[in-house]
Amino acid sequence: MNLMSSHFETHSGAPAPVARSLCKRTLDIVLAALLLLLLAPLFVLVGMAIKVESPGAVFFRQQRSGLGGRPFTILKFRSMRVHRDQHVAQATRSDTRITRVGAIIRALSVDELPQLFNVLRGDMSIVGPRPHALAHDQRWSLLVADYPRRFRARPGLTGLAQVRGNRGEVFSVEDIAARTRDDNAYIDSWSLALDLKIALATVPLIFADPNAY
Repeated sequence: MNLMSSHFETHSGAPAPVARSLCKRTLDIVLAALLLLLLAPLFVLVGMAIKVESPGAVFFRQQRSGLGGRPFTILKFRSMRVHRDQHVAQATRSDTRITRVGAIIRALSVDELPQLFNVLRGDMSIVGPRPHALAHDQRWSLLVADYPRRFRARPGLTGLAQVRGNRGEVFSVEDIAARTRDDNAYIDSWSLALDLKIALATVPLIFADPNAY
């Protein structure tokens, strides 16, 4: 089964039963704790590099929508220069806000790793719809009818939309509509096996993803 294909077959159904949801949550906790332990040296190195290159906090914090649309504070390694502009704007290719260290960690998706703490706290899952800024959620909910349905699951570090290439900068309504279709297809067809396939399909994208910038 090719998860990179937009022809990925799904089946409709109700949200996962309680037992399977508890199993998913248990695996999230175990995997997040293990990865945080293994990646601790990398966290230290990245944090030092960020502090040396530019003033400001090591971590970037922003409000995102989680399960049921409830807001939570997402964590990322800071990849941009600190600025006072409160306008929420997606990063673009050759974005002048991005630091040199930021460009590297964004290309490898290392900037997303602090979200493992969000997974431990229960804000996120390893696999699920990617969370967006609140302002973008509000806008896209008005443009795409099925967009709010993606809040039926915890947001994830990676997801079906990401392994299909539907990630990164949004250029049109169809871009976010395609991402929404993938997110809802994932929720409707959820299983632990599907999570494993998506997680495995994510690995090669760490080293070569044209949409990571």
